[in-house]
Amino acid sequence: MATQSLISTRALPGRSVLAGVAALALTFTATACGGADNAPTAAPTTTVRLVTHGSWAASPEVLARFTAETGFELEVLPADDAGAMVNQLILTKDAPLGDAVFGIDTTFASRAVEAGILEPYTSPAGGPEQVEHAADESGQLTAVDFSDVCVNADTRLVANGADLTLDDLTKPEFKDQLVVENPTTSSPGLAFLLATIAAKGETGWVAYWQALRDNGVKVVSGWDEAYYAEFSGPSSGGSRPLVVSYASSPPSETPEGAAAPVTAAALGTCFRQVEYAGVLAGAANPQGARRLVDFLLSDAFQADLPSQMWVYPVKAGTALPRAWARFAPLAPEPWTLPAATIAAHRDEWLAEFTDRVLG
Repeated sequence: MATQSLISTRALPGRSVLAGVAALALTFTATACGGADNAPTAAPTTTVRLVTHGSWAASPEVLARFTAETGFELEVLPADDAGAMVNQLILTKDAPLGDAVFGIDTTFASRAVEAGILEPYTSPAGGPEQVEHAADESGQLTAVDFSDVCVNADTRLVANGADLTLDDLTKPEFKDQLVVENPTTSSPGLAFLLATIAAKGETGWVAYWQALRDNGVKVVSGWDEAYYAEFSGPSSGGSRPLVVSYASSPPSETPEGAAAPVTAAALGTCFRQVEYAGVLAGAANPQGARRLVDFLLSDAFQADLPSQMWVYPVKAGTALPRAWARFAPLAPEPWTLPAATIAAHRDEWLAEFTDRVLG
């Protein structure tokens, strides 16, 4: 049996990383294939295995509180994008990869629930915000944070970037300036697609995307590629001044004490996205998984979210970094769609996007 330690140094998909944040050490055990004597051993019940997306980050001192308060060690198993993570959990639901999951978002919540990968759990740490942000009535998902997926503009190149609307993106002056993520492979990409469907309706969104295509929109596989390789922002290496990212991204690109943001979110383009945690059905340590879900709603973890994962804590009254009031305002009227509508039409919308936009 060989044990290998990994240090995650990846940028946070969908969010930017604070300079100097320590990388999170992730440990897993790999067992060689063989006969019955060499069969993989189950994780000890003193360990809670958390399956999450690549954006996971938390302060070491906060995670230490979880172990001190519960007696459970936390093993973090990162996937890639939230969409890929959900698909992986569905494929492995008969032999769950972990005990709990964090990072299933609005765009994929119905798929996770319908696939039966979760067990119902209502955390005693939850409050009225759980009703406000509930994915559905099944009680399988616990809201932990939320954010707005929006077009972000490099304000050095697009002076009115914060005021852009969806219609503006099809205008000649913005030709070849926008990069977006593929909604079939990316959670923020799917959120942006849903924003356009909410805005243009089920009969108008395809024509809108064809107008975007005629105006030179570039579609890439995921947020990392869009933000860091194609976007022209200070931390990026590309040339396109418009990218689908998050309303909470600009503070990470704005120097401390700056009077104006270097990048800005166009609040008229945003789709409200909630992230959830849950207990995986068939978990080896369901008790530990429930305690972990409770901990994700604790004051300590909620207060840690903005500086670590660049999202808004779901718990009302949690203090936010001062810069967020100026550089990361939420959209006053984000685009939304009912969860039932997303569940009923997501697959056909993605198929049509692939055929009519990518094809």
